[in-house]
Amino acid sequence: MAEYMYRAISKSGKEIKGKIESETLEKAKTELKNRDLYLTEISEAGVLQKDIRLDIGQKISTRDLCLFCRQFVSLQRAGVTIIETLKMLSEATENKTFSKVLTNVCKNVEKGENLADSMEMENVFPKILIKMTAAGEASGSLDTAYERMAVQFERQAKLKGLIKKASIYPIIVCIVAIAVIVVMLNVVVPSFQGMFEDMDVEMPGITLAVIAASEFMQRRWYVVLAILVLLAVFFKWFKNTPRGEGIIAKIALKLPMIGNITIKSASANFARTLSTMIGAGIPLIEAIDITAGTMTNYYFKKALLDAKESVVAGVPLSTPIKECGLFPPMVHHMAKIGEESGNMEEMLDKLADYYEEEVEIATQSVMAALEPLIIVVLAAIVMVIIGAVLAPMMTMYEGLDNL
Repeated sequence: MAEYMYRAISKSGKEIKGKIESETLEKAKTELKNRDLYLTEISEAGVLQKDIRLDIGQKISTRDLCLFCRQFVSLQRAGVTIIETLKMLSEATENKTFSKVLTNVCKNVEKGENLADSMEMENVFPKILIKMTAAGEASGSLDTAYERMAVQFERQAKLKGLIKKASIYPIIVCIVAIAVIVVMLNVVVPSFQGMFEDMDVEMPGITLAVIAASEFMQRRWYVVLAILVLLAVFFKWFKNTPRGEGIIAKIALKLPMIGNITIKSASANFARTLSTMIGAGIPLIEAIDITAGTMTNYYFKKALLDAKESVVAGVPLSTPIKECGLFPPMVHHMAKIGEESGNMEEMLDKLADYYEEEVEIATQSVMAALEPLIIVVLAAIVMVIIGAVLAPMMTMYEGLDNL
């Protein structure tokens, strides 16, 4: 995805400067046009203009957005004006970054901008929330729109929390495993190395390999560190390229156990997001486009964008969902029932509830399977090093027995 710098005029006549990410310049122009902005200037961002994402400071998390929506609904239903609501929420939030964003939004609303446009200027809020805000303002039911978004963000936060929880244990064990290997190669093996040199026996291949690894770690540790850093940088760059995004997405679908979670999580996200958008009265084609933008897997995102083109051509949504071959059969069947009964929102809600529960069960199963597997792998690595240390001794004792 490339970054583009732009200048534009909003519907109220205010000049807006900002950045937008898009695959091509034409798609960036189309996206800005869809935001009801009159484009005056656009060009690809230079190296010094691009955002350097070092993740320093606080981010606006899904939980922050969920809490914001809940509090917004409560204050609006209590009769508080939008400006006063934004002021109160900017002071109440503990996230300093979010507080500053809400203050800026409030200032723009005070100048006469509508809430949706003011939020869009900050380049922070998710597209789905901005669209729901615009729909709520147009229909006069902003509190209902935000109540729906609160549920949406709650569900997303729960799913992300489950997946993060499942990944924490393997990551910690891998770090411990690396630490154990480093200690053994730098402390344990060198303490036996002098004894090995005094032995008048032929060293087994495994011992020679471990000694060579130990000497390399002691003398060239910075090379190992440099390689690890380069691999991390390369991976971060590679996953943001179109080819890398596709390869990683394919691996995520093919990996045992992980692929199952990826598919069910994508199905839950698709059903919940599309249901929220349809319930707010957003047109189906636009709702599909926004839902595609929330998908984290490249292939699911592409499948929904292709589905949008099919729906534009008059094909029912359930047909391209089935033909893409990515979603489980239940997704296609429930979508079809919703189309035939005219109750798509309810069918998608039930579908989302089902797959969110399935993600939770699948995540727990993966955790239960990974824990013993990782321990076995760690034990095997340690046993190889211990075996390399003991092998020369066993060879020497066998030689003494033969005397």
